[in-house]
Amino acid sequence: MLTRYLQAAMQQAKYEILEDDHSFYGSIPGLDGVWANAPTLEACRQELEEVLEDWLLLSLARNLPVPPIQGIELKIRIPAPSTSSWYEATSA
Repeated sequence: MLTRYLQAAMQQAKYEILEDDHSFYGSIPGLDGVWANAPTLEACRQELEEVLEDWLLLSLARNLPVPPIQGIELKIRIPAPSTSSWYEATSA
């Protein structure tokens, strides 16, 4: 599921050439803070993918909302607290 989400997000990526230094800028609409800048298009794509992966892992680790992309939704399910413990206490 993570791979599908990453692939779908990268398909949404938008790239442009910056006029001042002719480098490439890439971002993914709807994912704030996910952008990259590099001297070549391929380097920009690679950097954008790394930024996306880091952003996604951080968002999931902090239980932050992750917007759906192409119908793919990622959600963390926190299991209900267990009433049993992993150990058994006995008295002598």
